[in-house]
Amino acid sequence: GPVKRLIASIHDVHPGSLAAVERLAAQLERHLGEPRFAMLIVPDHWGRNAIAGNRAFAAKLRDWAEQGVEMFVHGWFHQDRSRHSGASALKARHMTAGEGEFLGLDRAEASRRMAAGKALIEDMIGRPVTGFIAPAWLYGPGALAALRDSGFELAEDHMKVWRPASGAVVARGPVITWASRSMVRTASSLLAAGLTRAFLRPLPTVRVAVHPGDVTKPSIMRSIDKTLAAFSRQRAVGRYADLLAA
Repeated sequence: GPVKRLIASIHDVHPGSLAAVERLAAQLERHLGEPRFAMLIVPDHWGRNAIAGNRAFAAKLRDWAEQGVEMFVHGWFHQDRSRHSGASALKARHMTAGEGEFLGLDRAEASRRMAAGKALIEDMIGRPVTGFIAPAWLYGPGALAALRDSGFELAEDHMKVWRPASGAVVARGPVITWASRSMVRTASSLLAAGLTRAFLRPLPTVRVAVHPGDVTKPSIMRSIDKTLAAFSRQRAVGRYADLLAA
């Protein structure tokens, strides 16, 4: 049958999260054997952590990219500055702590931020990015339209990975991720990780995503260890780029 893959990623990489990201990178490498994971780069996190002109950060990113880390553009601000009504207002409020940046953008603004992020990060790493992933995995109609002609090879949301140009889905199944924001969210994410370790076994591709906030909770770090150990034993450690060849 097809190769079963484990694909891991570190979200929210920016100058302010570097210490946490380095800890997570070391943890992933311990299980995966090499820097075979993705990093999701935020160009100006919450308008306070601009990567443009930050030479030390650029050198770090380039070094990781040269070692084989895949780079994704992860929004621009990672902060939702749009006004929402109806169902998206609910989504914006409840599914994310005001971080669904691409939920309310129109096509032109979404295109502008995607293109700027792509140019900036590619310039830093000296090679193409692997794709685009919206903050909190949330895309409004404008963002989805912008993605189609953005030139990104891959995009993902919570339930799938797809090729924006054709709409072809290249992997299905929920991302395993953790929530450090509150005790209740942490507890439910630990429970979910335990369940998904069992339920996602049949899937060809399992995705695991970690966040800088995870390093603040020892219980989450243990759960990440357990999850990576369980899946890396049964699967090939893959890259997102492998999904393009599949």
